[in-house]
Order: sequence, then C-alpha cells, then structure tokens
Amino acid sequence: MESLSNKKKQIVVKPLNFWERAYLPAIVQGLSITMSHFFRKPVTIQYPEQKREFSENYRGLHSLKRDENGAERCTACGLCALSCPAEAITMTAAERQKGEEHLYREEKYAAVYEINMLRCIFCGLCEEACPKEAIYLDGDIIPSDYLRKDFIYGKDKLVEPPLNQ
Repeated sequence: MESLSNKKKQIVVKPLNFWERAYLPAIVQGLSITMSHFFRKPVTIQYPEQKREFSENYRGLHSLKRDENGAERCTACGLCALSCPAEAITMTAAERQKGEEHLYREEKYAAVYEINMLRCIFCGLCEEACPKEAIYLDGDIIPSDYLRKDFIYGKDKLVEPPLNQ
C-alpha cells in the first residue's frame, strides 16, 4: 500500500498567450456588459410619487380594524402579544364603564395598545392569533424616522378611522 506522501499531484502551469497577458478581451467584455446596462430602463422607483406594486401576501404596517358599528374589534385578550416571537406588542386591558356596555358587544377593550416597529419582524403571527380579526398587516410601507420613540405605534396610529369620516 502506497503512503499518501508518495502521491503528489503535479500542477501544470499553462503559459498565458499575448491576448491573455494584455487583458484586452476581458476589458472589452466588461465594457460591453456596462454598455448593455447603460441603455436599459432604470429600475429605480421615485417614491413617494410612484408607488410600488406589492404581492397579495405583502405584510405592511399594522392596522386595528373596527366592526360594522364603528367600534374597535380588539377585546384585549392578549393572544397577539403572546404569539409575537419578538415581544413587540404590549397592551393594557380595561373594562367598559357603566352606561357604555350597551353600545359595545364586549365588556373589555384595549386601553393601551402599542407595537414597537423596531422589534417587529412582520411574521404575521399576531394576525393569525387574533380571534376577533382585529389586527391586520395590510398597511403601507413603514415611514422612516430618526427617533426611536417615533417607531412605537399606539392606538392613535394603528386604529383605522371610523366609517363615517
């Protein structure tokens, strides 16, 4: 049995010809690719004047929906916050006051509902976990900002406007 040290691979070095040494074919090929891209239609979209088309399953900004009577659908059950793997959703539940109960079907509501968009990974698990279909990821692109506090979205930014407005 031969040892591995006796088996050596020989590397054959092929000398470069004149054109390969001058790099001229490579330069011409690179310039032809550059020129072909130069005359193509640009792919840049001039946002916000032009809006990009998204697929049907695009997950955008969160929105809290209202029912047919205009009341918020969220009953503060907390399932969306529990299902969120990034722990981006926080909420505080409250009970309706006496006299308000006849206006709404549910006796509980979310007094505070916040989503930290810097933590959110847009997985859609909150949308799937909600038994009342109160939260959807159907909004627009999240606008950019400079301050961290502006990425914490409360009910003022999340709840869709009433139908009569």
